[in-house]
Amino acid sequence: MTTPRVLISDKMSSQAAEVFKNRGIEVVQSPNLSAEELADIIGDFDGLAVRSSTRVTPQLLEKATRLKAIGRAGIGVDNIDVAACTEKGTVVMNTPFGNAITTAEHTLAMMFALARHIPQANASTHQGLWEKSKFMGTELTGKLLGLIGAGNIGSIVIRKALGVGLRVQAYDPFLTEERAETLGIKKVTMDELLSSSDIVTLHVPKTPETANIIDATALNKMKKGAMLINCARGGLVDETALHAALTSGHLHGAALDVYEVEPAKDNALFNLPNIICTPHLGASTQEAQEKVAVQIADQLSDYLLDGAISNALNAPNLTAEEALHLGPYLRLIGNLGAFAGQLTHDPIKSITVNFSGDVTQFNVEPLVTKAVQEILAPRMCNVNAVNAQQVARHMGIHITSAKDEVEDEFHNRISLTISTNGKARSVSGTLFRKIGRLVEIKGMKLESEFGEHMLYLTNEDRPGVIGAIGMFAANKNINIANMHLGRHGNGGDAIALLEVDAPIDTGVLAELRELEHIQDANYLNFNP
Repeated sequence: MTTPRVLISDKMSSQAAEVFKNRGIEVVQSPNLSAEELADIIGDFDGLAVRSSTRVTPQLLEKATRLKAIGRAGIGVDNIDVAACTEKGTVVMNTPFGNAITTAEHTLAMMFALARHIPQANASTHQGLWEKSKFMGTELTGKLLGLIGAGNIGSIVIRKALGVGLRVQAYDPFLTEERAETLGIKKVTMDELLSSSDIVTLHVPKTPETANIIDATALNKMKKGAMLINCARGGLVDETALHAALTSGHLHGAALDVYEVEPAKDNALFNLPNIICTPHLGASTQEAQEKVAVQIADQLSDYLLDGAISNALNAPNLTAEEALHLGPYLRLIGNLGAFAGQLTHDPIKSITVNFSGDVTQFNVEPLVTKAVQEILAPRMCNVNAVNAQQVARHMGIHITSAKDEVEDEFHNRISLTISTNGKARSVSGTLFRKIGRLVEIKGMKLESEFGEHMLYLTNEDRPGVIGAIGMFAANKNINIANMHLGRHGNGGDAIALLEVDAPIDTGVLAELRELEHIQDANYLNFNP
């Protein structure tokens, strides 16, 4: 296998490069490339490790002919066009937990600094002014903290806030009553949170639903004299409306670490006396930077070396152990998908995948994706494990899967059904000693391993047909390695699957179809 190459295109802890080197991956560090310089060299790399400076655009991806994965050392992926990566078939991973503690601590630090006017008092004291009475603070113990978002970072803020005596409530559509009870907080509506909280802090990603979630309407609903903190993402707070709320005295103060436009070098909020602003420091601790650098290097290495996927935004997660155990099943379902895909020429309406027996104990989502990928492969280029299901959905194909832990005559079975306009094609396979076998085609039982070159025939079940096939093959110098037969019943429809030594051209197939009782003949190619 060719040694994978990874480019680190942003400033990152040196430990990331050490991880790549120790894992046997060639790494290049070029943190100061222009967009043009990056585009010139990106085609030489299998992986790209970034922070927030590098912008991954559709134009860059056009040049990234080898790129398999992008790793963001951090949480936000605003600088990466994830949709374009998915269409290209490039995995995008981030490190959602590496910055969690650091960001939560920064939130608490902002809260205390805001309540006690620490930055303003510090500046005043450095100037020799002893303005003790000017900086009368607010005690936090017993105050009501309201969180918008109670996920990973929010949960850490909750634990730390409860530890210093704050009462806590949260608004989060995904927060259950049971989880709220476990955290020791109250679950409330957005309006309840805004109207009753002494401090409001945000812990949600920026999405179309959360953009400007704190707008003029929300600010007017906030309790007079309340404080607002945003260490999450820029664009969650309408800065113009916040400026009005601060200058009017409706809010006691605000603390921001993130902004609508970054780097934020010119912002009207900077001139206000009742706001604390920091330059996106939420993740800026030595511990956090080392943690996310090492984590993303490990994640990229796992994927490039073993096919393991973790913390991906556009692909199902797959551990290295799962990848190892799923390997034989991936080959089996890939060949089942290739079988069905090579024989299906009409527009596909739906793909159904059923699992039974031992295989049901695994994460089957990668198997479903592999089936879809191989089914679509004969009709389009650049379909892979990342974009297969999205491509299928864009084509209007409905994908379903189901598990049945009960074994039939096989310890494991995978069945695919492709539905077209009024027709359905089904094929089933099993693993025997880690070797994939076909066991059923269109409801007809037969047992066959997958050869690289195979001839698939449908015919009438009549005496002499098999002999005629053998004679035809001999006359055409086609060597038959194996032959497997199936049928519905005496005199009904039948199938024959032959392993041959070389590809069969379309002219020979056309002649074969002219034989008496032969209904169709197809050459199939597999990855055995």
